[in-house]
Amino acid sequence: MSTGWSEIQSRLALLRQEHRDLDRAIASLADTSSMDQLQLRRLKKRKLRLKDQITYWEDQLLPDLDA
Repeated sequence: MSTGWSEIQSRLALLRQEHRDLDRAIASLADTSSMDQLQLRRLKKRKLRLKDQITYWEDQLLPDLDA
């Protein structure tokens, strides 16, 4: 099953927005005096997974240079 260019663009936009939201949440949590280390660690892991997904979908938009 092939994923269309516009579908990938939409997916990327959503992933990038979630990544930005997590970045803000992490910064906000880190600024609080009673920061929850476990929650902070989970948010950072989620952010890294999102970055990996963004990279994957960005790569799908690039033409196959080996072809």
